[in-house]
Amino acid sequence: MGLILSSLKRSIWVYHLSTGSCNNCDIEILDCLTPRFDLERFGILLVGSVRHADVILATGMVNRKALPRVKRIYEQMPEPKLVVAVGGCACSGGIFRTGYNTAGPYDRIIPVNAYVPGCPPKPEAIIDGVVKLIQSLDGKLPARK
Repeated sequence: MGLILSSLKRSIWVYHLSTGSCNNCDIEILDCLTPRFDLERFGILLVGSVRHADVILATGMVNRKALPRVKRIYEQMPEPKLVVAVGGCACSGGIFRTGYNTAGPYDRIIPVNAYVPGCPPKPEAIIDGVVKLIQSLDGKLPARK
């Protein structure tokens, strides 16, 4: 696992998982890729398949229809499985918390390693959350539930 952790600190591949949101957090994640914020200068690359990802950036509230898909996507991810919940809905449920079709925020479904609160969080906060998560991996993975 030491080789994997040392390579994670140099190049992080991120998969964006969106389930049932207002899309404001999705727009902010895409804003991180623009030249103004330049996510790739930190070695962070957005990938199209969870099988290539080191980190999942999860946005939105998990609804009942998306629940089995979220679990399956998490199971398909290679070790170490790192998840960052981005936005108020992913962290705590947000405005959708009491909806009849919601399965809950991400930490009720899959283990979450870091939270980036806000509605929507600024691109600087999203980048900071991912970078701090990777910097915290000095020889060990963060504690999980």
